[in-house]
Amino acid sequence: MNKVDTRVRHVTKSGANLFAELGFSADEARQYHAESQALINQTLALKEQLMGELASWIEAHHLKQVQAAEILHVSRPRVSDVVNKKTSKFTIDTLVHMLGRVGKPVKVVVG
Repeated sequence: MNKVDTRVRHVTKSGANLFAELGFSADEARQYHAESQALINQTLALKEQLMGELASWIEAHHLKQVQAAEILHVSRPRVSDVVNKKTSKFTIDTLVHMLGRVGKPVKVVVG
């Protein structure tokens, strides 16, 4: 039986430019890093908007988190994560499904 080598040889520090670490030229690394950050920021903004819609719906219906959890088919801590906009804990897809469950279908407009 062959052993799999799992030793860590390099760790990229948080906030470092991964593209520079991968060997791209300084200009390319800056460009790719800026583009990736812009996409990440757009995704975070969209998640926050969807979470805001859910939180507003919960508030408008005067629901306790446990009640909202039953309607959304999730646990009470998941509702807390939505209300507190913990974006890293959700995919856009999950948030869209949750909004659909409360009668707020999401429509996508391109361009």
